[in-house]
Amino acid sequence: MAVYVDDAVTLWRGRRWAHLMADTLDELHAFAQQLGIPRHAFQNRTSGAHYDVSAELRERAVALGAVAISRHRDRTQVRAVIARARAQGRGEAP
Repeated sequence: MAVYVDDAVTLWRGRRWAHLMADTLDELHAFAQQLGIPRHAFQNRTSGAHYDVSAELRERAVALGAVAISRHRDRTQVRAVIARARAQGRGEAP
């Protein structure tokens, strides 16, 4: 099982943001808690179950063991992680 964090690519309110995703929702919530992200920040949308993390928090996530994935270099892996996150968001996956 693993937790993933993609590239910090989305610019919003002057900061770069990334998505924190995981193989399971339990892992995702536990890791977010470890980063100090409140549960109400969880996003369960059609884009997939995830937490948004700033570029700075992304670096901390990687230091704590999250797998850094790139939408540019790791396309197959990113698609698989996003598909799993979408399935979780629909209640189709653990």
